[in-house]
Amino acid sequence: MNPTSEPRYAAIKRHIRQQIESGAWPVHSQVPSENQLAQAFRVSRMTARRALSELTEAQVLMRAQGRGTFVAEPVPAGSLLEIRNIADEISARGHSYSNRILLAQQSMASAEIARALGLPEQAKVFHSIIVHCDNEVPIQWEERFTNPALAPEYLQQDFASTTPNAYLSRVAPLTEADTTVEAIAAEAAIACALEITPGAACLQVWRRTKSSAGTVSFARLVHPGNRYRLGAQLRF
Repeated sequence: MNPTSEPRYAAIKRHIRQQIESGAWPVHSQVPSENQLAQAFRVSRMTARRALSELTEAQVLMRAQGRGTFVAEPVPAGSLLEIRNIADEISARGHSYSNRILLAQQSMASAEIARALGLPEQAKVFHSIIVHCDNEVPIQWEERFTNPALAPEYLQQDFASTTPNAYLSRVAPLTEADTTVEAIAAEAAIACALEITPGAACLQVWRRTKSSAGTVSFARLVHPGNRYRLGAQLRF
């Protein structure tokens, strides 16, 4: 679309993005107010408010009550080709990692879980659900089924100070992983745990990990679509 024919709120959004991408407005810098944007672009405050609101919803900007609107930090990215400990990813950004343990128990494998782990149906498995947070903001809901024979002390781990990935990498080093990514609408329980609206767009990752001794775990990882992205780099 020709910039001269685009809606005025879109022109404001484009201007703000250009300022951020050029480095003129670095992360955490304050952006002009609704009144300032309205005057600069000769539009109503409602139009300026729409531009700021849409960029805030897209996690480009963040609003602080009573202080104004600021440039947000980039949405964190994970890798499709590398299995990394999410706590390490968060720490590498200089952020604080924490988690919320919703479930950690022994259960009986359903037909689907048994197939994924290569176990008989109704075999005993370890079942955990943990919400991982970046600076106290939930960015991943992890449901994991683990083979007790390959990680016998899984439920004895203090997952408040470590992660399933860290423990499993230590006791059953990864040799292979199957990964599937899809877009979903958040179901009510997951939306509540991730502090998002039910039905909000999410990235769902199914991941089965194996060691030399067999299949170790089968995990479902759900990320809010506006707080996380996945990428990969291939060299040939």
